[in-house]
Amino acid sequence: MKRKARGWDANEQPQQHYLIEPRHLAGTGDVRYLTEYLRILGWKNRSKSGGPLILTSPDRNIRLGFDPNANPAGWTVSARATKTQPAWHATLTTQVPVEIIAGLTDTLAQPQTRTAHAPNVWEPLEAQNWSTAQGKHFTATSPDQTAMVQYHQSGPNTAHWWAAARTEHGQAWDVIFSQHTPMHLVQNFTASLAAPYPLMRPRGAVPATDRIRTRSVSVLPSELSRFQQARLASARAAAWARNPWVRRDPAYAQPPRAYASAGAGGQRR
Repeated sequence: MKRKARGWDANEQPQQHYLIEPRHLAGTGDVRYLTEYLRILGWKNRSKSGGPLILTSPDRNIRLGFDPNANPAGWTVSARATKTQPAWHATLTTQVPVEIIAGLTDTLAQPQTRTAHAPNVWEPLEAQNWSTAQGKHFTATSPDQTAMVQYHQSGPNTAHWWAAARTEHGQAWDVIFSQHTPMHLVQNFTASLAAPYPLMRPRGAVPATDRIRTRSVSVLPSELSRFQQARLASARAAAWARNPWVRRDPAYAQPPRAYASAGAGGQRR
C-alpha cells in the first residue's frame, strides 16, 4: 500500500505533467519562477497597471523587465554603470525557459564571490558534450544541434554573446548579452542552459515540435507546492543571512507564498 505523504489531502487528484528534454526547448514556463525569488531577495516591483513587468534590484542599479507585447517580446536586463563595472544589457525572447533564465537572474540577486579562476563561458557547455568550433565566430553547439552559443567580435566595441535554439519550425528563441556583461553571469547562464535535467510542463503547455522527448508523470498539487516552497525558502534564507534586519519585516514573518504550478504560464506554439 502506498504510504500517505505528509500534508497530502485525501481529496487531492494527481495532475498530468510532462518532463521535457532538451530543456532549452521546453517553452517559457511560469514567470513567477523568477519574480517570486527576486522579490524575496529585495527586488522591488515597479510595474504599472496594464504595463510590462518591471523589477529593480535593491540598489536600483539593475532593472529586469518582461513585456509579452513588445517586438520582439521577452525579457530585458539593464545594468547601470558603476565605479567598477560599465553599463551592460541583455535581451531574451519569450520562449527561453524561465528555469534557464534563472541561471542569470538568481546570480544577479546574490552577492558576487571571488573565485580562484576566471569565469569560463564554454566550460559548462563542453562538460555536457557541446561541440566547439572556431569559424567566423567561436561557436558551441548542443549534441542534438538544436541550440548554440556564439561569441561575436567584428570590430572595436562590437563584442557580444549570442545564444539561440531552433526547431523544425525555425528559431525558437535567442539571447544577446552586450559587450560588458560580467562573464560570471554569462557562464551561469550557459551552465543552466546545458544542465542535463529535463524541465516539467503541465498538459497543454508542451511545445509543438518533434525535436523534444517527453515523459508523462502524475504530480500531486502538494508535491508541486513543496518544490516551489523549497526554492522560495532558499531565497528567504539567503536574504536573512545577508540582511538580519529583514527578520523584523512583517513580510518575512510568514512562509513564502506559493505560486501556480511550474510552467503554468507556458503556451503551445
